Amino acid sequence: MPNRTLFFSLLYGLLAGMAHAADLRDMGASTTEAQLAKSLQAIKNSRLDIALNEVDSLLRINPNFKLAHLVKGDVLMARAGAIDNFGSAAHAPRDRIEELRDEARMRLKRVLSQPDSKLVPRFLWKLDALQKYALVVDTSRATLFVYENVNGEPRYVTDFYITIGKLGTDKLSEGDKRTPIGVYFVKADLPKSKLADMYGSGAYPLSYPNEWDRKNKRTGSGIWLHGTPSDTYSRPPRASDGCVVLANDDLNKLAPYLQVGITPVIITNSMAWSSEQDRGERDALLQGIEQWRKDWSSLDTGAYLKHYARDFSSGNADYAAWAKQKQQVNGAKSWIKVDLSNVSVFTYPEHPNMAVVNFEQDYTSSNLSNRMKKRQYWFKHNDRWQIIYEGAA
Repeated sequence: MPNRTLFFSLLYGLLAGMAHAADLRDMGASTTEAQLAKSLQAIKNSRLDIALNEVDSLLRINPNFKLAHLVKGDVLMARAGAIDNFGSAAHAPRDRIEELRDEARMRLKRVLSQPDSKLVPRFLWKLDALQKYALVVDTSRATLFVYENVNGEPRYVTDFYITIGKLGTDKLSEGDKRTPIGVYFVKADLPKSKLADMYGSGAYPLSYPNEWDRKNKRTGSGIWLHGTPSDTYSRPPRASDGCVVLANDDLNKLAPYLQVGITPVIITNSMAWSSEQDRGERDALLQGIEQWRKDWSSLDTGAYLKHYARDFSSGNADYAAWAKQKQQVNGAKSWIKVDLSNVSVFTYPEHPNMAVVNFEQDYTSSNLSNRMKKRQYWFKHNDRWQIIYEGAA
């Protein structure tokens, strides 16, 4: 038997104990990851011929898949009895080997620990009728999940391997090579013809920095969903300057799910799943939004202002300035009618007591009428939902 001492030492721990796992074809992974996992499983089982066939098949489809090339090289060296570690070739750059090692580990994790497709992300409390799909990026799993809007509730569609910033998440400043955590929206669709090769088959700018980012003095811009250079199939889990990067084929598959100005993209450090308690909290918030609308329509300014937290802000206006302005405006009216439509609600990653609420507001009164898209940030204070930010969406 060829010398496999320490062969894929990092990966072996992930594969150990998986001998009785379900067939990889039924695990919900992409064809790319399923074939890669089958190759590594064959190596574990000392079936290097099967491993080579699997990786050759993978390379015929994706000839620029660097990780697959490395696996093939290791398999060939193992057959000759000349390997003692992952990426064992002489003079191989250690930093690149470590990056490919990370990618292999993450892709295996995606295959071997697929979440139940019936689970619903906690972040997607309510989708509006226009939002056909929603995206959730779980940076800890290097995975972008796609959910379809089924009568306002999310239903799993598919998922993709992704790359994030070189230094991880929680972006704070321009050029820090981190990916932001938060609730964002697709802003534009930039075709390949207008981009440098490094962005691959296209790019979709996101709405970073959002209102919460600006409130917390976070700077920078240019956070995109985009593809890979033409000579690269995929990149390691942490390799971008802050963007979320997909293989070009995967970005092309993702494109039909994206609506400019509409599709939400929630980026989180770790996926959280919905529970009965979450549904109760969501219903309480929706009731709070409806009561806010009723109190505004009733011209009861005191009741209306109780929906706003003392640390509220809107642009440059704090709570005191907002309250004074609303009292003056409402005092000049004899009646108000406020209707809301296309309401969506997303809880904020890392802030379980905060939610982003978007809606179309139809406002009419005795001396003014307008229609606008509005965004509010609601925060749960002492078991009561209150508004901490409000402005145009």
